[in-house]
Amino acid sequence: MVRDPFEEAEAPALGDLLDALSDPDCRELIEAIDDPMTANELSEATDIPQSTTYRKLDTLSEATLVEELTEIRKDGRHTTRYAVAFENVEVGIDDDRSFTIEITRPTRTADERLADMWSEVQKEV
Repeated sequence: MVRDPFEEAEAPALGDLLDALSDPDCRELIEAIDDPMTANELSEATDIPQSTTYRKLDTLSEATLVEELTEIRKDGRHTTRYAVAFENVEVGIDDDRSFTIEITRPTRTADERLADMWSEVQKEV
């Protein structure tokens, strides 16, 4: 089933978020992303092997800290670019001593929402 790309991303599982934030390679990848970048570009920018880069990007995606954007090309070969999907992350403990997660997301333009929708359609094809 295709998720609604206009819906706010669900909060990730606490373990997924903490795993991603505690991993030095994941943090280095986040620091390297200024504009959306391909895995190859990130691998070159960080000197992290490409296979490791893909694994770490999967970890960051599961934690909803990066998003995958599909770049449509005229030649039909689409490219996946990765962008940081948060502005701030807060982990806390509420009155019941349960952990809470609050992730502040950047405001999305109509073009970005359309690109998200296209990415979701491509996943179903």
